[in-house]
Amino acid sequence: QVQVVESGGGLVQAGGSLRLSCTASGNIYRLNAMGWYRQAPGNQRELVAGITSGGITNYADSVKGRFTISIDNAANAVFLQMKDLKPEDTAVYSCAAVVAGGPSQGWLDYWGRGTQVTVSP
Repeated sequence: QVQVVESGGGLVQAGGSLRLSCTASGNIYRLNAMGWYRQAPGNQRELVAGITSGGITNYADSVKGRFTISIDNAANAVFLQMKDLKPEDTAVYSCAAVVAGGPSQGWLDYWGRGTQVTVSP
């Protein structure tokens, strides 16, 4: 089994910054990629930012230039530095890890429970 745990959410005023952290642990033979998703009430879950173990990144257009994703492969951890936050960034942010549990196993997705980010006007 693999556990994914997020931390770092909270309440911040518009224009402020937050840093989210996520760590995957357990039966991890190899890490393929990690990413951050968010879901606001009444909205579908959307990809915020993703990063491969090789460092290739992709971002939602709405966060480009404001959010930065980074990965620590040795720690199976991913971070999301968020700056210039806006009220529309308010959502539950969830972390996902794509890992293989063994040399002959395929990639599987594991999800954390999420952390609330609230941006006040």
